[in-house]
Amino acid sequence: MNWKLILQLSLFGLAMGIATVFAIPSSAEPIFWLVIFLVTAYLIATRAPGRYFAHGLLVGVANSVWITASHVLLFDRYIAGHAREAAMMTSMPMPDAPRLMMAMTGPVIGIVSGVVIGVLAVIASKLVARRARPAVA
Repeated sequence: MNWKLILQLSLFGLAMGIATVFAIPSSAEPIFWLVIFLVTAYLIATRAPGRYFAHGLLVGVANSVWITASHVLLFDRYIAGHAREAAMMTSMPMPDAPRLMMAMTGPVIGIVSGVVIGVLAVIASKLVARRARPAVA
């Protein structure tokens, strides 16, 4: 496992955690995540020593730690700019403890996104390997 690569790629999560609090609206967030997932998968495919899926899974979990921490620590600012998320929190279990709810759902989202990144990394590794092979005449 390339732990340095996992940590470095997880910094996308830190950047997004802070950016979604201060700059990126919820409506644009999926576009940013799509680009991040694709770039992350490519970088795992080209720089990881193997175990591409595991690298992707761990990047997704690490991302969720950064994002959840950013949103919990900057909760008031986050909620002020995300009315739809605030409304959803009132209808979820523990509406009186939204920070705790974020802390509980963050890891689940991290695992799901990690699975997606892992699958994309496996696919990217096959595409990169195919392109790297010389043509047989």
